[in-house]
Amino acid sequence: MLAYILRRIALMVPTILGIMLVSFVVVQFAPGGPVERVIAQLTGDDVSATARVSGGGGDFSGGAAPPGGGMDASASKYRGAQGLDPKFIKELEKQFGFDKPAHERFLLMIWNYAQFDFGRSYFRDIRVLDLIAEKLPVSISLGLWMTLLTYLISIPLGISKAMRDGSRFDVWTSGVIIVGYAIPSFLFAILLIILFAGGSFLDWFPLRGLTSDNWADLSWPERILDYGWHLVLPLTSMVLGAFATMTLLTKNSFLEEIRKQYVTTARMKGLGERKVLYGHVFRNAMLIVIAGFPSAFISAFFTGSLLIETIFSLDGLGLLGFESVLNRDYPVVFGTLYIFSLAGLIIGLVSDLTYMVVDPRIDFETREV
Repeated sequence: MLAYILRRIALMVPTILGIMLVSFVVVQFAPGGPVERVIAQLTGDDVSATARVSGGGGDFSGGAAPPGGGMDASASKYRGAQGLDPKFIKELEKQFGFDKPAHERFLLMIWNYAQFDFGRSYFRDIRVLDLIAEKLPVSISLGLWMTLLTYLISIPLGISKAMRDGSRFDVWTSGVIIVGYAIPSFLFAILLIILFAGGSFLDWFPLRGLTSDNWADLSWPERILDYGWHLVLPLTSMVLGAFATMTLLTKNSFLEEIRKQYVTTARMKGLGERKVLYGHVFRNAMLIVIAGFPSAFISAFFTGSLLIETIFSLDGLGLLGFESVLNRDYPVVFGTLYIFSLAGLIIGLVSDLTYMVVDPRIDFETREV
């Protein structure tokens, strides 16, 4: 198994490099950028941008644009740069690192990232790692509760559906599951806001954040209730699709095991249905479900919460990534991409090793990567 783990770790290096290279190339051809962002702020074309630029070169925070001093290639290639001093444009390029060729910037970025040095945000004046650590608790909270609720609902329901396959209960619950799977989580979130968060009907649940403004003044029991009350709508939106997938996975896994020969043999020996189910079928059927827990959590943690965090104004990694892409805050965009990709690869390895913990009969030494 050690050889398998080492091979998987070795493959993570080219995988990470490929992900970062493709993303870097795409960004090079994307319109706009941090330089254009500052130019738009200075010329009054972009009132939403945060115009504070950190690092060597000073603070460009609105106000009048620098006096014109002729035009050259460095200024004319940026939209809205007409009339700005070319020296000022070059200073901006140097400050953001765009004075170097693209391949040099990529190699420098990879070298720094290998040392977990992700630099500072262009527009927030804070280290990328500190910014991620600041937003991490919200995303972890959403991802953890979503995964736990999904498993707590899906596993019992999937087992019940497998034991009553073809019954009226199975048909009706399958209809609910199909509808839940078909509705996008963000659309369901908007529907919940309209119905229960003061949109057009009831005003039962808060619309923003995970805690109330008077959180610091509440007692511990009141804090727990307040936190749970804020989680109801976001978690309901996120659990819907994941719960449907996990329920069907559990049902199909149990049905496959129930139809195997060893189950028939156990019944012929006089074992009760409950003993057959939980003494023989459960362990084998739950193998794929339990082993998928790490990947299910990482999926909920990194991808499932992006739109939900944006809709409910939850200050987590999803909202951070969305705002960073809009603001062309490349250190945050690439830093979070690198961390998420690395975490995803590690979780993939952990998921494989979880199979061995659940079923020691699995031998990774004979498995090809």
